Amino acid sequence: MTTPASAAKASGRAATAADLDTLSRQLNRPVRDVVEIPARCVCGNPLVAATAPRLSNGIPFPTTFYLTHPVITAAVSRLEAAGLMNTMTERLSADPDLAAAYLAAHRAYLSARAGIGERAGTGPVPEIDGISAGGMPTRVKCLHVLVGHALAAGPGVNPLGDEAIEDIAQWWTPERCYCVGAWDPESPVPSRDLSRHVRQQPSKPLPRS
Repeated sequence: MTTPASAAKASGRAATAADLDTLSRQLNRPVRDVVEIPARCVCGNPLVAATAPRLSNGIPFPTTFYLTHPVITAAVSRLEAAGLMNTMTERLSADPDLAAAYLAAHRAYLSARAGIGERAGTGPVPEIDGISAGGMPTRVKCLHVLVGHALAAGPGVNPLGDEAIEDIAQWWTPERCYCVGAWDPESPVPSRDLSRHVRQQPSKPLPRS
């Protein structure tokens, strides 16, 4: 019988111990609750991590597809700094066809997250029900999210993510490897996480003071 986990392993999406070490070096922090590697460099290194919708400490995590490769993240940051997110949001208001395609991307993201949650064994996460990421479905809030989704899902799913991948072609393209020099593969794997997601999710509402 084929299980979700065995299907991920057979497809090459399952995260290995080496993948997790690479992700930690790419992000300069220990990764947590990574379920799959939905997009890889031509050399095999991770480009995107798929994270469980509920972290092991109980915190809901809506950003299912997390862009990790330093070269791509830096390139996308250049687009954000140039104001592309505002331009894209304005186009969504003016172009009904683009808005419809972006809404479909939002729904695809939610469907993919449900599949990731099933394979992770986390079950439903009502706190983020109907909430995707990156500003979908009405605006563009984070291009890194859209590019991560586009790389994970493949062309034709997230139109603005696909556009952003085309826009970073002077710095990164999927046909080439840009890993050498992007991080130190011989460095110690980071063990300390200072991100906000390391806090524990309270099981009950905190009392008012």
